[in-house]
Amino acid sequence: MLSVFGINSDGLNLAVNLLILFVVVIYVALIYWTYTDALRRISDPMLVMCATAVSLIPFVGAVLYVIVRPPEYLDDIRERELEMQASEARLADLNYMLCPHCEYEVEKDFLRCPNCLRRLRAPCGTCRRPLDPTWKICPYCESELSGSEGRVRRRATAGEP
Repeated sequence: MLSVFGINSDGLNLAVNLLILFVVVIYVALIYWTYTDALRRISDPMLVMCATAVSLIPFVGAVLYVIVRPPEYLDDIRERELEMQASEARLADLNYMLCPHCEYEVEKDFLRCPNCLRRLRAPCGTCRRPLDPTWKICPYCESELSGSEGRVRRRATAGEP
């Protein structure tokens, strides 16, 4: 029988061989774990291979990978982005808008911002409903808009004519 480290006792030699087998299995399992974990966390295949190559350094490579690996899984990142898109879509459906000047929350039918008092939309000359500056006809009363009705004019400041 093969003796490891010059051990002649069969029982002790068996224990040392099992210990070596255990260490080798753990080493191979760490390489496999590093590869599969890198696949779930890193989108670039070259970086996945680099992480796997680093894990070939016995035990230290896996520890290095754990230190420098990305903190999130790719699926979690995609899920968070989808949730953000869904939240933005829900906000758009709720007529949630911000004043372009002071970013105060306003509604779509506000003519002026209640915070900074700047004009957001011009009223229709017929029905007095708020108009979008790009509209050519009032969608509420169907009256034709002149060039000045649909546009929101800027106030002249002290230095402007």
